Amino acid sequence: MAENIELKIISLIDKIRPFIVNDGGNIEFVKYEDNIVYVRMSGACADCQMLDVTLSDGIEELLKNEIPEIKEVKNIS
Repeated sequence: MAENIELKIISLIDKIRPFIVNDGGNIEFVKYEDNIVYVRMSGACADCQMLDVTLSDGIEELLKNEIPEIKEVKNIS
């Protein structure tokens, strides 16, 4: 079950990656554990003041809408 969710998460991240790369950053899926998605934001995103907003209002919102089991998205630096 978790493997299917991970595949969905990776697919969704792959769809939004071009938008993040376009802004000079990148996003990498790290793991899915206890209904929390761990990602690594890099490039311009790593030091961006809007990182928390991008994570919560953008990436987390998108993933939760598609995969209701997800509780939260966390950035690992």
